[in-house]
Amino acid sequence: MPEIAETAKSADTITTAAAPDTALVAEAGPAPGNARSLWSDAWHDLRRSPLFIISSAMILLLLVMAVAPGLFTSASPRDGDLVNHYLQKPNWGHVFAPDWFGYDIQGRSIYSRVIHGARASITVGVVVTFIVTVFGGVLGMLAGYFGGWLDSVLSRLTDVFFGVPFLLGAMVILTSFEKREVWTVILALAFLGWTQITRVARGAVITVKQADYVVAAKALGGSTSRIMLKHILPNALAPVIVVATISLGGYIGAEATLSFLGIGLAEPTVSWGIDVSDGFAQIRNAPYVLIIPSVMVSITVLSFLMFGDAVRNALDPKLR
Repeated sequence: MPEIAETAKSADTITTAAAPDTALVAEAGPAPGNARSLWSDAWHDLRRSPLFIISSAMILLLLVMAVAPGLFTSASPRDGDLVNHYLQKPNWGHVFAPDWFGYDIQGRSIYSRVIHGARASITVGVVVTFIVTVFGGVLGMLAGYFGGWLDSVLSRLTDVFFGVPFLLGAMVILTSFEKREVWTVILALAFLGWTQITRVARGAVITVKQADYVVAAKALGGSTSRIMLKHILPNALAPVIVVATISLGGYIGAEATLSFLGIGLAEPTVSWGIDVSDGFAQIRNAPYVLIIPSVMVSITVLSFLMFGDAVRNALDPKLR
């Protein structure tokens, strides 16, 4: 009987030692079969990033302003009253009212112009980013995947465009147009801005095409289009998205700079850059005419830069 009791005690000890610690298993994370993909893992991190949440809220507000400015003000951004509102100072007690930010030299509501000016500036930034991402991304994929003479030609072509200063080139292009509208500025910026995306996409594709799953797909007889769309594009897209989101704010700033210099958008288009240019002459008498649209440009550019940084941090494993 003592031997039986000792054997049972030993068996209990072995069972207890072999049983896994549920707390340690829970801390170890999901099983390999439930591992998240790069995109789901990035979204998991983004939802917990204060930088992403704040920038997304600001961008959403700016987009609503651009799409539906009537939700924020009913005052016209072009109608002025020189008799009653010439350089009238801001009335900070009337929140969201036409006189909240005061009036400019033509008696126009600065608040209304700030709200309506979001449409031109954000349209330029978003459309230019879309064009350069699609065009530059396709060229970068082709150069990186096929290599050879195609890669050499596209590499030399991007070198030529990189040799032209961005703003200087845009100024030269826009001065050749008598009438400068939103689409004129978009095409000028897109014509000069595709090179950075092309180089990023090319480098990403060169790295991805050497992966084992791409080599296996080629060995199994997969077509070129299927390999590029199903295997290379999803795995090379992350750095392109990061560069595109960060560049978007830069394009908005470029549009405001060109409009400030009198080379970008022109009246009757409502733009923050135009208002900054008009307000510069009143910097001593009425500095608010210059400061308010300048602050809106800064907030918009900062929002997209913050958003791009958050996306970069989530998609780049080295930064985790």
